[in-house]
Amino acid sequence: MGQYLIDNNAISGFLAETLSANGMAVMSEAIDQTPIISVITEIEALSWVHDDKGKEQIIKSFVNDSIVISLTPEIVACCVRIRRNRKMKTPDAIIAATALVHNLTLITNDSGFDKVAGLKYLNPYLI
Repeated sequence: MGQYLIDNNAISGFLAETLSANGMAVMSEAIDQTPIISVITEIEALSWVHDDKGKEQIIKSFVNDSIVISLTPEIVACCVRIRRNRKMKTPDAIIAATALVHNLTLITNDSGFDKVAGLKYLNPYLI
């Protein structure tokens, strides 16, 4: 199995157990390898849970256990290329660029990533 960059919606689906059985298995394996997330995913994940202290602690633990990839000049340059070629929001382009630069398969439920040349991704809801 390769290495994965995990998007926020995949984390959410995994924790809520709303993924398919295969999706749960892939996420479990990706997490067991040490989760890898973008700094954008870190921001998104820590932002959406604030009224449930139990869930907040689970998310904080997940982020703390993850390898968080920060922005680098290479990721910025790749993001710029993506945005020049595709209509994509900057956070999504940063996530795609992070996966491309680090040769990771992106696990996401977001549409639009299929249009990014060279990006390997899978949707945990559809496997």
